[in-house]
Amino acid sequence: MSTDTAAAAAADNDELIYDMLSLIRIYRSGRVERFEPYEFVPPSADPATGVESEDIVINQTTGISVRFYRPLSSAPIGSRRNLPILVYIHGGGFCVHRPSSAPYHNYLNILTGKANILAVSVYYRLAPEHPLPIAYDDSWEALQWVLGGGCGGEGDCDRVIIAGDSSGGNIVHNLCMRLGSEGRKVEGMVLANPFFWGKDRIGVEQGKAREGSMLNISVLDQLWPILFPALAGLDDPRLNPVAEGAPSLANLGCGRVLICIGDMDLLVDRARIYCEKLRDSGWGGEVEIMVAGGKDHGYFVLEYPGSREAEAFLESFVGFCNKV
Repeated sequence: MSTDTAAAAAADNDELIYDMLSLIRIYRSGRVERFEPYEFVPPSADPATGVESEDIVINQTTGISVRFYRPLSSAPIGSRRNLPILVYIHGGGFCVHRPSSAPYHNYLNILTGKANILAVSVYYRLAPEHPLPIAYDDSWEALQWVLGGGCGGEGDCDRVIIAGDSSGGNIVHNLCMRLGSEGRKVEGMVLANPFFWGKDRIGVEQGKAREGSMLNISVLDQLWPILFPALAGLDDPRLNPVAEGAPSLANLGCGRVLICIGDMDLLVDRARIYCEKLRDSGWGGEVEIMVAGGKDHGYFVLEYPGSREAEAFLESFVGFCNKV
């Protein structure tokens, strides 16, 4: 092979094949570039919220870890045994962000302090280096760690809430479906702008792209085949839980559900339909959806504090946790 031919082949192999909102670029060679927009912050004692955090490795082989939050006001350990436990799965398209990303860390500090709960935020391994369904499996392992008493005697394992945003919300739905398939359940589930998608366009997806909207159809259509090579199309029930042939939402393994979404979010009609289908499924639990006017994807964390809608959702989130 000539030098020119070898150079051309190398260039073809390093062709950019996917760019997600300039947060991650994936090349045909397998090279990945991430552009994390947020600072990574260490665990610490936060005097503003009265919450302390620590990172705990739960699997030495895979390196799966969690960031564990506890309210200092509930010390000593004996007084924390009856607190609800929140398991949180962060968003980021399955391929960016971490529990240590500043917006998530700060939000979990605030939520833990206001609700007086324990919180466990999961460091699942990121795609594409770790293709899906690894993120699902890592999150399931972290949930089982919590349910099995991994918090070391702190918190009530019968009062567990699972929450997540965007791709994390997708993971949370699938965790609860897996629990239900095993005849098990947790107290509640919170989905913030959950990432559900499908082959056919619905609702606002059928119209002209709205100026300023964070997400777009082409980015979402391309995401799953790249991150989940074994996916059975965009109507796979892990991505589209209301697709024809998907397991019934009546099997959802939790007793209560809270959903939030902005009405400027491209995913808004997916969340609305999910809520409607859940109510009509015979599931029998309580479900509430909060649609924030004029708000886009991720508003609940990116605009807190300062946004009336983000503050209203946090108040509802706190109340949801305290209801258990």
